Amino acid sequence: MPAVISSPGLRQLIELAERIAQSNAAVLITGESGSGKELIARAVHHYSLRCSKPWVDVSCAALPEHLVESELFGYEKGAFSGADSSKPGLFELANHGTLFLDEVGELEPRMQVKLLRVLDGVAYYRLGGTRKVTVDVRIVAATNQDLEHMVETGSFRGDLYHRLGQICLRVPPLRERPEDIVPLAEHFLQQTNPRLSFTGEALRMLEGHPWPGNVRELRNVVTKAGVLARGLEIGGDDLVLATPRVPASAVNIVSVPAAVSSANLDGMEKSTILRVLAQTNGHQQKAAEILGISRRTLSRKLKLYGREAVRQSCAS
Repeated sequence: MPAVISSPGLRQLIELAERIAQSNAAVLITGESGSGKELIARAVHHYSLRCSKPWVDVSCAALPEHLVESELFGYEKGAFSGADSSKPGLFELANHGTLFLDEVGELEPRMQVKLLRVLDGVAYYRLGGTRKVTVDVRIVAATNQDLEHMVETGSFRGDLYHRLGQICLRVPPLRERPEDIVPLAEHFLQQTNPRLSFTGEALRMLEGHPWPGNVRELRNVVTKAGVLARGLEIGGDDLVLATPRVPASAVNIVSVPAAVSSANLDGMEKSTILRVLAQTNGHQQKAAEILGISRRTLSRKLKLYGREAVRQSCAS
């Protein structure tokens, strides 16, 4: 994976990843969506003693709930309708290497229990299998959610959180490392069209934008400008920048007075989610993108609130 790193903060994070890579400790990487968590995860694998062994990555949010177990742990022929042959799971494919569990906060409770047992070294069965499987895998997980808060509310197991987070790394959002903005933008522009360049005005606009979508948003803006450019220079008018907003994930790191109870925090979260849902006229995918959470997480929370609360929010 190509890496463009100019900021002192990200350089220090890469150096830290290099130091911890020599151990077999599980690593939990936190940070906003699009901030570069996979880059740090790959750095851990690259600098580890397992670097010549498999690197396997999976997005826990991208897998349908009924397929998570079979994908992670595999299945035997005839385990379910359509299982015409045996298939090793991702743990087996990553044996002696690294398994990267992206968006690990999306795992439902039953899978959290099974994952914890495997991480503790307990042999497991493939789905429908009769022979236990033992693997040696280094786990690196990532999330854009506040797992500590999820533990407090009971939506994520505390023992699994501590098992995954033997070492925790936080990837700073792009707005906290402005030194990376211009080098990244020029890198993305070279990938799109090497003949193009930015004007000074365009570079100042890029540096002044808060980038709520982080590196992913920056890449999209530069790619679009490069594809639609009519001349050899990209000016300020060629950049389509979204209206600045504070990502929902950034709200999680704001200090909250000790007097504020968990119930009050839950109420604030509910109010924010329902307000954004109303602003999008009930469009859950758009609301999830604005809130900085996955569609599955939003759906789960709306079920907790009940249909009447959601209906009243969208009608107001």
